[in-house]
Amino acid sequence: MRAARIVLVVLGLLVTAFGAYVLVTTVRPQRIGGLATWLLAAVVLHDAVLSPFVVGAGLLLRRTGRRLGAGVLVVAQTAVVLGCVLAVVVLPEIAAAHHGRKNPTVLPVDYTTRLLVVEGVLVAVVVVALVVGIARAHRSPRPLVAATTNG
Repeated sequence: MRAARIVLVVLGLLVTAFGAYVLVTTVRPQRIGGLATWLLAAVVLHDAVLSPFVVGAGLLLRRTGRRLGAGVLVVAQTAVVLGCVLAVVVLPEIAAAHHGRKNPTVLPVDYTTRLLVVEGVLVAVVVVALVVGIARAHRSPRPLVAATTNG
Protein backbone atom coordinates (compact mmCIF):
# COMPACT_ATOMS: atom_id res chain seq x y z
CA MET A 1 0.00 0.00 0.00
CA ARG A 2 2.82 2.37 0.85
CA ALA A 3 4.52 1.75 -2.50
CA ALA A 4 1.28 2.51 -4.33
CA ARG A 5 0.95 5.83 -2.48
CA ILE A 6 4.52 6.77 -3.31
CA VAL A 7 3.97 5.93 -6.98
CA LEU A 8 0.74 7.96 -7.06
CA VAL A 9 2.36 10.97 -5.37
CA VAL A 10 5.31 10.89 -7.78
CA LEU A 11 2.94 10.51 -10.73
CA GLY A 12 0.87 13.45 -9.47
CA LEU A 13 3.97 15.62 -9.09
CA LEU A 14 5.12 14.72 -12.61
CA VAL A 15 1.72 15.57 -14.09
CA THR A 16 1.66 18.85 -12.14
CA ALA A 17 5.17 19.72 -13.35
CA PHE A 18 4.19 18.94 -16.93
CA GLY A 19 1.08 21.11 -16.59
CA ALA A 20 3.15 23.99 -15.20
CA TYR A 21 5.61 23.60 -18.09
CA VAL A 22 2.80 23.67 -20.66
CA LEU A 23 1.24 26.67 -18.91
CA VAL A 24 4.47 28.66 -18.95
CA THR A 25 5.38 27.77 -22.54
CA THR A 26 1.98 28.12 -24.22
CA VAL A 27 -0.04 30.75 -22.33
CA ARG A 28 0.78 34.41 -22.77
CA PRO A 29 1.71 36.10 -19.48
CA GLN A 30 -1.23 38.54 -19.82
CA ARG A 31 -3.68 35.62 -19.75
CA ILE A 32 -2.30 33.86 -16.66
CA GLY A 33 -4.22 36.21 -14.34
CA GLY A 34 -7.52 35.34 -16.02
CA LEU A 35 -6.67 31.66 -15.86
CA ALA A 36 -5.83 31.93 -12.15
CA THR A 37 -9.15 33.71 -11.55
CA TRP A 38 -11.01 30.97 -13.41
CA LEU A 39 -9.25 28.23 -11.42
CA LEU A 40 -9.97 30.00 -8.12
CA ALA A 41 -13.63 30.40 -9.09
CA ALA A 42 -13.79 26.69 -9.93
CA VAL A 43 -12.44 25.78 -6.49
CA VAL A 44 -14.87 28.14 -4.75
CA LEU A 45 -17.79 26.83 -6.81
CA HIS A 46 -16.84 23.25 -5.96
CA ASP A 47 -16.27 23.84 -2.24
CA ALA A 48 -19.04 26.37 -1.58
CA VAL A 49 -21.83 25.13 -3.85
CA LEU A 50 -21.41 21.66 -5.31
CA SER A 51 -19.94 19.80 -2.34
CA PRO A 52 -22.46 21.06 0.24
CA PHE A 53 -25.30 20.31 -2.17
CA VAL A 54 -24.11 16.75 -2.78
CA VAL A 55 -23.45 16.14 0.93
CA GLY A 56 -26.87 17.58 1.83
CA ALA A 57 -28.60 15.43 -0.76
CA GLY A 58 -26.76 12.39 0.56
CA LEU A 59 -27.74 13.14 4.15
CA LEU A 60 -31.35 13.74 3.17
CA LEU A 61 -31.47 10.50 1.20
CA ARG A 62 -29.82 8.58 4.03
CA ARG A 63 -32.21 10.06 6.58
CA THR A 64 -35.38 9.49 4.59
CA GLY A 65 -34.24 6.21 3.14
CA ARG A 66 -33.15 4.12 6.10
CA ARG A 67 -34.96 1.13 4.62
CA LEU A 68 -33.62 1.65 1.13
CA GLY A 69 -30.66 -0.33 -0.09
CA ALA A 70 -27.25 1.20 -0.60
CA GLY A 71 -27.62 0.76 -4.36
CA VAL A 72 -30.55 3.17 -4.48
CA LEU A 73 -28.61 5.77 -2.53
CA VAL A 74 -25.58 5.33 -4.79
CA VAL A 75 -27.74 5.83 -7.89
CA ALA A 76 -29.32 8.98 -6.45
CA GLN A 77 -26.02 10.47 -5.27
CA THR A 78 -24.35 9.68 -8.59
CA ALA A 79 -27.18 11.38 -10.45
CA VAL A 80 -26.84 14.47 -8.24
CA VAL A 81 -23.09 14.64 -8.86
CA LEU A 82 -23.45 14.10 -12.61
CA GLY A 83 -26.24 16.66 -12.83
CA CYS A 84 -24.23 19.28 -10.95
CA VAL A 85 -21.05 18.74 -12.95
CA LEU A 86 -22.93 18.69 -16.24
CA ALA A 87 -24.70 21.93 -15.37
CA VAL A 88 -21.41 23.59 -14.41
CA VAL A 89 -19.86 22.52 -17.71
CA VAL A 90 -22.82 23.44 -19.94
CA LEU A 91 -24.08 26.67 -18.35
CA PRO A 92 -21.17 28.77 -19.75
CA GLU A 93 -22.03 27.56 -23.27
CA ILE A 94 -25.66 28.50 -22.72
CA ALA A 95 -24.62 31.96 -21.51
CA ALA A 96 -22.23 32.38 -24.45
CA ALA A 97 -24.96 31.44 -26.91
CA HIS A 98 -27.30 34.06 -25.42
CA HIS A 99 -24.64 36.77 -25.61
CA GLY A 100 -24.32 36.22 -29.33
CA ARG A 101 -21.57 34.53 -31.25
CA LYS A 102 -19.26 35.83 -33.91
CA ASN A 103 -18.79 32.38 -35.43
CA PRO A 104 -21.98 30.27 -35.69
CA THR A 105 -19.97 27.03 -35.85
CA VAL A 106 -18.52 27.51 -32.36
CA LEU A 107 -21.77 26.75 -30.49
CA PRO A 108 -23.78 24.90 -33.16
CA VAL A 109 -26.44 23.18 -31.02
CA ASP A 110 -29.13 24.14 -28.55
CA TYR A 111 -27.36 23.43 -25.25
CA THR A 112 -30.35 24.44 -23.11
CA THR A 113 -32.59 21.74 -24.54
CA ARG A 114 -29.88 19.10 -24.39
CA LEU A 115 -29.04 19.97 -20.78
CA LEU A 116 -32.70 19.72 -19.80
CA VAL A 117 -33.08 16.38 -21.58
CA VAL A 118 -30.03 14.88 -19.87
CA GLU A 119 -31.07 16.24 -16.47
CA GLY A 120 -34.56 14.80 -17.07
CA VAL A 121 -33.07 11.40 -17.87
CA LEU A 122 -31.06 11.56 -14.63
CA VAL A 123 -34.22 12.37 -12.67
CA ALA A 124 -36.05 9.50 -14.36
CA VAL A 125 -33.25 7.07 -13.47
CA VAL A 126 -33.39 8.20 -9.84
CA VAL A 127 -37.19 7.87 -9.73
CA VAL A 128 -37.00 4.32 -11.13
CA ALA A 129 -34.27 3.42 -8.62
CA LEU A 130 -36.35 4.84 -5.76
CA VAL A 131 -39.50 3.01 -6.85
CA VAL A 132 -37.60 -0.27 -7.10
CA GLY A 133 -35.91 0.36 -3.74
CA ILE A 134 -39.19 1.19 -2.00
CA ALA A 135 -40.87 -1.86 -3.51
CA ARG A 136 -38.03 -4.09 -2.30
CA ALA A 137 -38.12 -2.51 1.17
CA HIS A 138 -41.86 -3.15 1.52
CA ARG A 139 -41.48 -6.74 0.32
CA SER A 140 -38.65 -7.52 2.72
CA PRO A 141 -39.54 -7.12 6.43
CA ARG A 142 -35.98 -7.70 7.61
CA PRO A 143 -33.76 -4.67 8.22
CA LEU A 144 -31.09 -3.97 5.63
CA VAL A 145 -28.44 -3.52 8.32
CA ALA A 146 -28.10 -6.22 10.94
CA ALA A 147 -28.29 -5.15 14.55
CA THR A 148 -25.01 -5.24 16.42
CA THR A 149 -24.34 -5.86 20.08
CA ASN A 150 -21.51 -4.82 22.31
CA GLY A 151 -19.57 -7.49 24.04
